[in-house]
Amino acid sequence: MKFKGKNILIIGASSGIGHHLIGTLNAEGANLYTASRSKAEDWPNHVNYLSLDVLENKNELAAFLPDQLHGLVYSVGSINLKPFSRVSEADMLKDFQLNVVGAAMVIQQALKSLKAAGAASVVLISSVAATTGMSFHTSIATAKAGLEGFSKALAAELANQQIRVNVIAPSLTDTPLAANLLSTDEKREASAKRHPLGRVGTTNDISAAITFLLSNESSWITGQVIGVDGGMSSLR
Repeated sequence: MKFKGKNILIIGASSGIGHHLIGTLNAEGANLYTASRSKAEDWPNHVNYLSLDVLENKNELAAFLPDQLHGLVYSVGSINLKPFSRVSEADMLKDFQLNVVGAAMVIQQALKSLKAAGAASVVLISSVAATTGMSFHTSIATAKAGLEGFSKALAAELANQQIRVNVIAPSLTDTPLAANLLSTDEKREASAKRHPLGRVGTTNDISAAITFLLSNESSWITGQVIGVDGGMSSLR
């Protein structure tokens, strides 16, 4: 099994992409550590869980982690879509804190365990909106663009310690977070048509890419932002 003996931390695994990733990595033999505001009832019994709100106290995380951490996935985000005229300072700050500051502080808490592993992989989740102009996305696009800049600077700083940092940038994916955008057949069909491959993303699409970046097969990849977006970011 690909991840047998590997310790992997997933932040935000109670639903959506993170939840799907739990099943994928469990099947591959990973030792799983999760931290989120709530616990999913259908997680395997041996998943190690810490109740954590990334906007509040993160200081308990370091003590929760094993001595060696081979992978970290920050699967926390938001879809805050508003006309720019209605975007508040609080909206901008919350999106930035959740997507960028939260990721940075979590990685700081995990850094000792990541270094001790000898070789580790950090995967962050951005959005196609960070590089493709989309109406009503000003706040979240700003935060995700910040996350991508952070990831590249961090990848450069940690490369000599064999800690890789990469980003997956999905387009619209069928998760609970996107439920309002896909709530009718008409909305789903319209969303699918906006993508060159003719469909919206699935949690399997995204978790498969994350699993690759966590694995040894991607051991020469760092500092990259990989679009898993049905062609949205580059095809017309």
